Amino acid sequence: MLMALLLDLANIVGGFLLAISLLRRIPRAGDNLARAADRVAPFGWIVGVVALVAGGYYLLVHLFDGPRVFHYEIVGILVGVALLWDRLTRRNAPPALLLAIFGLIAIVVGIQGLFTPDG
Repeated sequence: MLMALLLDLANIVGGFLLAISLLRRIPRAGDNLARAADRVAPFGWIVGVVALVAGGYYLLVHLFDGPRVFHYEIVGILVGVALLWDRLTRRNAPPALLLAIFGLIAIVVGIQGLFTPDG
């Protein structure tokens, strides 16, 4: 239960950090969202580690015990890799627009995970 909540929150917060370049363009809300992202950004690597660990845990659990692999854990692993890309490879991240769109998808998946029973 706690790991599922960590995975969902990591997807939401990680997706927010990845999608901030698009979210800044929202009229009347973009500046506030950008300030929030600036406050959370120094902890992005922690969110990335949590996303990798929780996503990897559920990937292993669902591979060996079933019922099947869910998209929540795949998105969590990808969010973790995207947030830790600079630290893992010492290279710049892929195109920002691609990451921003994936961030929006991760936010939706995280919110969906909050309302889906653990399985």
